[in-house]
Amino acid sequence: MMYNYVSAEEALSIIKSNDRVFLHGSACTPNYLITELAKQSGRLRDVEIVSITVQGEIEIAKPQYKDSFYINSLFVSTPVREAVNSDRGDYVPVFLSEIPLLFKKNILPLDVAIVQVSPPDQHGYCSLGTSIDVARSAVDNAKMVIAQVNPKMPRTFGDSMIHVERITKMVLHETDLLTIDYSAKVTEDETKIGQYIAGLIDDQSTLQMGVGTIPDAVLSSLHNHKNLGIHTEMISDGAVDLIAKDIINNKFKGINNNKTITAFSFGTKKLYDYIDNNPSFAFMDVSYVNNPIIIAQNKNLIAINSAIEVDLTGQVCADSIGTYQFSGIGGQMDFIRGAALSEGGKPIIALTSRTKKGVPRIVPYLKQGAGVVTTRGHIHYVVTEYGVAYLYGKNMRQRALALIEIAHPDDREMLDKFCYERFKAHYH
Repeated sequence: MMYNYVSAEEALSIIKSNDRVFLHGSACTPNYLITELAKQSGRLRDVEIVSITVQGEIEIAKPQYKDSFYINSLFVSTPVREAVNSDRGDYVPVFLSEIPLLFKKNILPLDVAIVQVSPPDQHGYCSLGTSIDVARSAVDNAKMVIAQVNPKMPRTFGDSMIHVERITKMVLHETDLLTIDYSAKVTEDETKIGQYIAGLIDDQSTLQMGVGTIPDAVLSSLHNHKNLGIHTEMISDGAVDLIAKDIINNKFKGINNNKTITAFSFGTKKLYDYIDNNPSFAFMDVSYVNNPIIIAQNKNLIAINSAIEVDLTGQVCADSIGTYQFSGIGGQMDFIRGAALSEGGKPIIALTSRTKKGVPRIVPYLKQGAGVVTTRGHIHYVVTEYGVAYLYGKNMRQRALALIEIAHPDDREMLDKFCYERFKAHYH
């Protein structure tokens, strides 16, 4: 079947000044069209760009395009971080599970959605590929859709299909997908954290892994487990070998049995090749995947998420360094709550005791201006390379002492001083 492909210039000409434009994210970031859009900056003013986790070089986020494009991020990633923390952009605090509602309920009405898709099949359906997440809602609710059609985009199953008749303009552009190899970046301390968390995971558990190196460290420590399942917002390479060995087989989840449930994937070509045309994966709208009511229907749901810092009462900052917006709320609270409500579930916050620069991450107080993503009422397990602290049901004094126990040894004296000043209790 012949389709009417147009040039990038023609496709992007439908965008007008003052429009709100959605950009597909992660491995699906349509960098070719974004770069072409920058070339039209001269005719555009005050175009609002909304997205989550865009990757690669985002040309329109550069200072010279300030008058043309405003970066209003729903989850901040490296390429737009500088813009979001300047007068060229801003950040919307929102649970990942609720971003689709912002589009659906016209709280953030979309004029145009720019996505990257697989080529149409014999029925005229393209796939949203590796990132369904909030893109499903974006293409369903935007007035117009521009699609970068990429023959290298994996074809995924679940909520990912979009018919060519729903696409306003199609641009054919073949390019390699953006990749990241988390396993190559795992440190010795993160490996220890992975081993501690593996000790908290029973056979027949269902796993959620957040973004980063610690989830891959956990997955690499699970090769002696049996009959695990996956219900997660994001999947990376670490899961592939476990699925191939039938360690992850989704038999005992209690909901969506025999399916690996995810909202998006980001990893290497090995991962993308594995999910391509693989019906054992269901890539679903994040309003479903991250709905705590759905999450809680999985048995023994183990939620593994990271943090920037944790204070001595168990407050978790995961989205900012003081007032500097680093990432976003994302799906952490969705899964922390869902896991807590799951039969046998365990919500886990995992972090190294110090940053790579030696800055303590278990602290007396969060930095001034820091965002609390997981409250002290929601916290259960905190894991560092020094062990596991279980905070649920513990009072403030007990929490402080448990957290000092897993802090960096060189930070414990400082933390003990604050602990005594506030709670009149000494560590040991």
